[in-house]
Amino acid sequence: MRAFATTVFLFLFADLVSVGAQVKKSDVSSRYRVPKVSRSKARIICPIFKENQYPYQGIGVKMGDPMAITYKLYPTRHWAFAADVGRSSSGLYSDYYRGSFKNYTPSDTASYLAHKVTRDWFIETKILYQWNAEKISKGLMLYTGVGWQWRNTALHYDYKYPATSPLAYGSTNVSRATFGPVVVLGFEYAYFTWPVSAFIEVELFTDEKVDPGYHRFQGGVGLRYVF
Repeated sequence: MRAFATTVFLFLFADLVSVGAQVKKSDVSSRYRVPKVSRSKARIICPIFKENQYPYQGIGVKMGDPMAITYKLYPTRHWAFAADVGRSSSGLYSDYYRGSFKNYTPSDTASYLAHKVTRDWFIETKILYQWNAEKISKGLMLYTGVGWQWRNTALHYDYKYPATSPLAYGSTNVSRATFGPVVVLGFEYAYFTWPVSAFIEVELFTDEKVDPGYHRFQGGVGLRYVF
């Protein structure tokens, strides 16, 4: 029985080989070959930001403070516009929000217990000037610019009245909507085998409404798909 099965298997295998040998390419397909591109050539074939192909667009994510969905328009090689929408890293502002409790306390005798950030969204737009830094590294651009940021934050404060006996506790909800200018400095790298750019940037935000004169450094790293 085993010898019979072996014979059948060999027969079927030989039949498949003969069928494969009879398959021929058409006259058209025989003229073309699948191109083989080395990794080094791919880096040259797939660059973005070619001088004669502006404008470009890019969309991606930014991690840091704040965390955001980021969009960038490159109308020319040296000028760009960017817009970010996302959420601030509220944990970095814990001391600041704690210190702000005195602005919302219902009584001079109330003392801070704790707070919680229930909403902390922002929108930011920027105009950027960028220049080639390929003397440092191939595909590198430096940029600087100015913009405007809108922030909307909701806070929940818990407090107590230590002067009363027994102790009395309370809470209050606060909504803060503010805005102000930002100054940005960063660099962008775009020399990959895919149409992707990576960037790192640092910003300085100045509050102009709720807490005039308050400054805060922000920044992060991100990736954008460029098309």
